[in-house]
Amino acid sequence: MIEFDQVQKSYQVDKRAIPALHATSMTINSGEVFGIVGHSGAGKSTLVRLINLLERPTGGRIIIDNENITDYTSTQLRDFRRKVGMIFQHFNLLSSKTVADNIAFPMKLAGIYSRADIRERVSELLARVGLSEHADKYPSQLSGGQKQRVGIARALACRPTILLCDEATSALDPQTTQSVLRLLADLNRELGLTIVLITHEMDVVRRVCDRVAVMDAGRVVEMGAVSDVFLHPQHPTTRDFVFESENIDREEMQQDMQHAQGRILRLTFRGEATFKPLLGKVARESGVDFSILSGRIDHIKDTPYGQLTLSLIGGDLALAMTAFQAADVDVEVVR
Repeated sequence: MIEFDQVQKSYQVDKRAIPALHATSMTINSGEVFGIVGHSGAGKSTLVRLINLLERPTGGRIIIDNENITDYTSTQLRDFRRKVGMIFQHFNLLSSKTVADNIAFPMKLAGIYSRADIRERVSELLARVGLSEHADKYPSQLSGGQKQRVGIARALACRPTILLCDEATSALDPQTTQSVLRLLADLNRELGLTIVLITHEMDVVRRVCDRVAVMDAGRVVEMGAVSDVFLHPQHPTTRDFVFESENIDREEMQQDMQHAQGRILRLTFRGEATFKPLLGKVARESGVDFSILSGRIDHIKDTPYGQLTLSLIGGDLALAMTAFQAADVDVEVVR
């Protein structure tokens, strides 16, 4: 659906070119939820605004549906942008217009829809985001979650195939964030939308995304399936995000490990293996004693996972490791 071919973006500051995005090549598949995570200033907002050419690249090509959109004329670009919806961090609703008028606004701007088409589409979208009874209210009368649902409905008004979410949950409380994420996941599944979601929260990526790119200082430093990146982070920036999302203090964790005896392993379970009573079985068969240093069980999108850090002493350690691997468990030797 989306391909970046050596795309880069720089800004002129005091006659100097300051890079916001270094040469980047990546693909985003049709129908997937693709996350872009990074700290403030990492370049993620610049990257997502290049997809609909709100920012023009300094170099490289952006290819959407096998067409190089960087060569588009202004007319072609206007038509293309109807296929790309965008949701903003601070909602960007028109305060002087009602909820219904905010949703209708992009359709009126397009100039190709009849009044009857607009009324029908607005009614349909209000029902889809659960705001039918709020059609005649103004943004000031809505909660933050309701405002973001209006923003989502507005972004869907012209039936886009791509939905860009620029920190769409950053201004929301945790409970409302979960509600909005469930709505985005439903839209992806039911409409086949390709969703590009940028955030600085790894937990958001874990709950809704299929793949993720991690950015640091204008570069993509790690990219892959969310389960791989989240459970086995390779780059220091990615590890920082994962530890922050799990409220793990790395220094405390390392100090705790210094007190542990024997070999230290990190076991990663996915899917049904997460719930199997494996530890006791392996301990009985190998004679290994174990102590749990840390652990977590949760979900990555719809897939359950578990991760345990164990210290093992005594018995047949090689037999224990073989048994874990035979049960389709990822085994990482920490020490």
